[in-house]
Amino acid sequence: MTETEEAKVKTDKELLLKAYMFMCRERAMANIYEANRDITKYVHSTSRGHEAIQLAAGMQLKHYDFASPYYRDGSMLMGMGIEPYELMLQLLAKRDDPFSGGRSYYAHPSLKREGFPTIPHQSSATGMQAIPATGMAHGISYLEKRGKINAAEPPIVLCSLGDGSVTEGEVSEAFQEAVLKKLPIFYLIQDNTWGISVSSEEMRAMDAYEFAAGFKGLERRRVDGADFSKSYLAVQECIEYVRKERKPILLHARCPLLGHHTSGVRREFYRTPEDLAKHAQDDPILHLESFLIKSGVAKKQLDQIDTEAKIFIAAEFDRAVASPDPESGSLYLHEFAESPIKEEKGIRSPEGGRTIIMVDAGLYAVRELMADHEEAILYGQDVGRRLGGVFREAATLAETFGDDRVFNTPIQEAYIIGSTAGMSAVGVKPIVEVQFCDYIWPGMNQLVTELSKSCYLTMGKFPVSSVIRVPIGAYGGGGPYHSGCHESALLTVKGIKIVYPSNAADMKGLMKAAYYDPNPVVMLEHKGLYWSKVPGTEAAKTIEPDKDYIIPLGKGRIALNAGDQYVKKGNSAVVITYGMGVHWALNAATDFDNRIEIIDLRTLYPMDEELVMERVKIHGKCLVLAEEQILNSFAESLAGRISQQCFQWLDAPVFAMGAANMPAVPLNIGLEKEMLPNRDKVALKLKELLEW
Repeated sequence: MTETEEAKVKTDKELLLKAYMFMCRERAMANIYEANRDITKYVHSTSRGHEAIQLAAGMQLKHYDFASPYYRDGSMLMGMGIEPYELMLQLLAKRDDPFSGGRSYYAHPSLKREGFPTIPHQSSATGMQAIPATGMAHGISYLEKRGKINAAEPPIVLCSLGDGSVTEGEVSEAFQEAVLKKLPIFYLIQDNTWGISVSSEEMRAMDAYEFAAGFKGLERRRVDGADFSKSYLAVQECIEYVRKERKPILLHARCPLLGHHTSGVRREFYRTPEDLAKHAQDDPILHLESFLIKSGVAKKQLDQIDTEAKIFIAAEFDRAVASPDPESGSLYLHEFAESPIKEEKGIRSPEGGRTIIMVDAGLYAVRELMADHEEAILYGQDVGRRLGGVFREAATLAETFGDDRVFNTPIQEAYIIGSTAGMSAVGVKPIVEVQFCDYIWPGMNQLVTELSKSCYLTMGKFPVSSVIRVPIGAYGGGGPYHSGCHESALLTVKGIKIVYPSNAADMKGLMKAAYYDPNPVVMLEHKGLYWSKVPGTEAAKTIEPDKDYIIPLGKGRIALNAGDQYVKKGNSAVVITYGMGVHWALNAATDFDNRIEIIDLRTLYPMDEELVMERVKIHGKCLVLAEEQILNSFAESLAGRISQQCFQWLDAPVFAMGAANMPAVPLNIGLEKEMLPNRDKVALKLKELLEW
């Protein structure tokens, strides 16, 4: 920065006085919260000590920019133009909280408001926001190259992090992608040397500035985050760099921590008087006040600003306290955004159509979607041009649509899943793949923390439109890390939809519906059904549906009807299943002379509960069949629900069947067969059920 630029900021009294006013408001807010702890009962953090760097950032963002603040960024939000009253409504979990309607913590914003930067859902998990924020930059970069950005100048993404959170592995995944793809993101690191009660000496071998040196291509800067003028200039330089170069930059700002870590973890619990006194010497308010007085501003004028801030904040606090709480019924709003797909459409089996395998059905669905929608992109491990997926599920797509639309990622399941939240927030519609279901666990943090809660905690402002393809299931000797079924773990996550097709036609129709659904959809695709090479899975092949074929999520189908004569006599049973279970049941049913009905759920959540209960009541005997380990599973849960709702219609206990309760599927094929259900095991179970 030149001397002229520095002089300009230092002599811009209007800017400095505005920053001082914001700082006084933040101090008044922190004090009034502390004085009213019986009212401000929900856990919260304030930005005391961080005001200078936060205001420097918030006051310079444009309305066409995007931001991902962290939980201590109250001053940054005020700098953007958020009113203290609005922040207080969230602090007190009030109905009119503009971010979450009383659902989320203080300074956890989500904002889609004209004239303000866009702020998607912000979680409390430290460091987790780095991946969705980088996903936003990734999406902006894609749209920009396609000429889809309409702004006065190139937008940037600001990602704010505490220094302690940079030790999180997921932050490294974000940095890696930012430099690899040259993304327009500004990482602002606020370092107060504490991570709750853990000192910097205990929790890190280096600070974020030093750590970032390992990411080749990530520009770095340092600044005294307690000095507003220096902070303003440093932020200005960083923003200008990202706007012009379209590359990432990191600014490390050292700040004092003047308040508590949170209202629930108070500073006196773990900090010494000496440490508190040392931090107090760097109070940004006192620093700016001293500079203003030296610059000729009267102390009386500054005192007046402070007095007005106290009066204003006290009145706003009283107004916020008096505002209404949320209505109890609002609890149930915005679990999902409404899907436009309401009914089955198109032709499932066109006359003269060709028979296709299930893996190709998924491929053709994605190809048709990408041809129709330029905002659709596909990424994951090995899905790019050279291989097109380890199951060839993305074959030819990169050749057809280009490497900017179909590309490989590093081995980063967290980034693959979490980045879709950011992509969706800027208008890109991602289709991504986790290579095997057994490898989804590194991505579960993002799925649970970011994607699943976004629609609900933003009151519907930011549903995450994301299709997550996950090959699943055993297919003969795949071994313990390539054969697992984990749908029950996924089904404990609320706020996502889970699809599990059993044949090619359903694969294509459900893939289309998943894409058009504005919510996160996990597509569980059985590897053993992809090519129908597993004996007994020929029925997974179907005629290819036409381009318009689509199936609404949450609708099951009757895969096999039982004969009316057996149903009327009470000599029939219904199997409720999905995926490979459909084929085990179809083959086993041949032993029972038309006495078996099979329901293919197709979607596990939302599930077609109406169809299930209706058919169980008709037959009186029911087997719930799955491939995953049976104990504490979705299948057992469903069996229990059926028993409760259909008790008076049942002629036998509801049976549940799945794999043996071992920790993993063994590599040895003989042991694999021993562990898993199969056609003969299902037949024995049906015989037992029918004889009850």
